[in-house]
Amino acid sequence: MTKATGAAGAPPYLRIVAAIRQRIAQGELAPGDRVPSTRQLAAEWGVALATATKALTTLRLEGLVEARPRIGTVVAGAAPAPVAGAAPAAPARRRPSSAQDPEQELSLERIVRAAIEIADAEGLPALSMRGVAARLGVAAMSTYRYVPSKEDLVLHMADAAFGEESYPADAPADWRARVELGGRTLWGLYRKHPWLAQLGSLTRPLLVPNLMVHGEWMLGALDGHGLDPTTLFDIHVLLYSHVQGLAAHLELEAHAEAATGQSEEQWMDSRAPALRALVESGRFPTFAKVVGSFEDGYDLRLDALFSLGLKALLDGLTPLIEG
Repeated sequence: MTKATGAAGAPPYLRIVAAIRQRIAQGELAPGDRVPSTRQLAAEWGVALATATKALTTLRLEGLVEARPRIGTVVAGAAPAPVAGAAPAAPARRRPSSAQDPEQELSLERIVRAAIEIADAEGLPALSMRGVAARLGVAAMSTYRYVPSKEDLVLHMADAAFGEESYPADAPADWRARVELGGRTLWGLYRKHPWLAQLGSLTRPLLVPNLMVHGEWMLGALDGHGLDPTTLFDIHVLLYSHVQGLAAHLELEAHAEAATGQSEEQWMDSRAPALRALVESGRFPTFAKVVGSFEDGYDLRLDALFSLGLKALLDGLTPLIEG
């Protein structure tokens, strides 16, 4: 990106905004194209993450860009027509819909929702209290009146995210149907918010009320079948680990793609010589036979693996639960 010299006297975030607006206006960035992330902007322009976040927020409020989960910030629509010979104009900051000051409208709910949007679009490492404040257009320290730290904010985010789905009052009578509904509901939430799978381990579980709602649903499905408490809870943990364990790879892949600039397919293509050497070594005949049978390579489909694993678990647990 070429820094816009016409806005040299503007604050750093406005200089970033002007440069991106110019790229959009000139067609260098078309609708749907990805805009540099907050981390990329911070590194390129030598500014803090909060400043880069403020620049993207300004563009978003103008309607020029939008955040898309697991993609990042992209150009949202048609660019304004460039004026020949004119420096890019600094954007007029959109005022809140009401006449109140943004900080008077601030609430824990708004802070949490803004934080979730950042984590959905760019991953949990991109989240900061200053970045959330910048996204909301408030002073950096304002958010601390509602939540004391990033760690506490993440707990609120997790609780809100897990609370986006609930269960019907008329639960299926069949334990298997109920467990499958619980597993697929959780998988859908992890799919929507991949960062959730990074927050808690089985040994140090995430204790937030709305995650407990999903646990209560699963335990209720398994209860009443003659299982002792330890076995019942072991099965519950096993089912949960299947969902969370696969979901963890959603965020890991997003991190890897951001770090390397390569998609999963591009990374695998770059490792083709190493894979070929393993196949041709003669040391792994079964691996070579299986891999050699793929006409177009192996397609790792996490959704399909989730369904296959859930069915295998339920099939294996049926004799224990119904026996």
